[in-house]
Amino acid sequence: METADFLEILDGEGQLPAGADAVVPTCPEWRVRDQVGHTGTVRRWAAAFVADAHTAHRPLGDPPEPADAELTPPAFWPRRQAHETTVHRYDAETAHGGTPSPIAPDLAVDGLDELLRGFHARSRSRLRSAEPHVLRVHAVGAGAGADAVWTVRLTAEPPVTVRGEEGPAEAELSGPADQLYLALRNRTAVPRVTGDPSLAALWRERSGI
Repeated sequence: METADFLEILDGEGQLPAGADAVVPTCPEWRVRDQVGHTGTVRRWAAAFVADAHTAHRPLGDPPEPADAELTPPAFWPRRQAHETTVHRYDAETAHGGTPSPIAPDLAVDGLDELLRGFHARSRSRLRSAEPHVLRVHAVGAGAGADAVWTVRLTAEPPVTVRGEEGPAEAELSGPADQLYLALRNRTAVPRVTGDPSLAALWRERSGI
């Protein structure tokens, strides 16, 4: 996906409102007004990186670290904010019940890639294991009908994730890309777990972002 795609998604996702006092089931400590305040604060914080060309850590939350040192803020932040807004749009819609708006497969695949190779590649990731394990993530029929696969190596250090199948895995988390997008952010259940179920439990317990 290109930067222009993320900007278009960001614009569309940010215009799906819900009542300000509705409780957000996926974040039960919040009402929609709290969520909107959080999203606005994050956007202003991210905008400062681009406008002021910050290159060092800034206060507010725990920002992801770009995996590619050459990635510039104008390219990084539209992507980050597109996914931030998409997830919180889903949260807000669940506060009103019914069926939330769909998440496009190509956006979902990109979001899985950002989560696995971006967020959980950073030093602050808690997704670790004293014993080494290999976890597979498999988005079925993702984007133009093609599958997307990641191999996640878990150790006492931050996870190392590569795109594609790389050796045998002890467990696999699989399902449609849009469902995995939400499940791996702990909004919904993983559609299908095969192999060692303790690795799926490890994800739920330690993958919070």
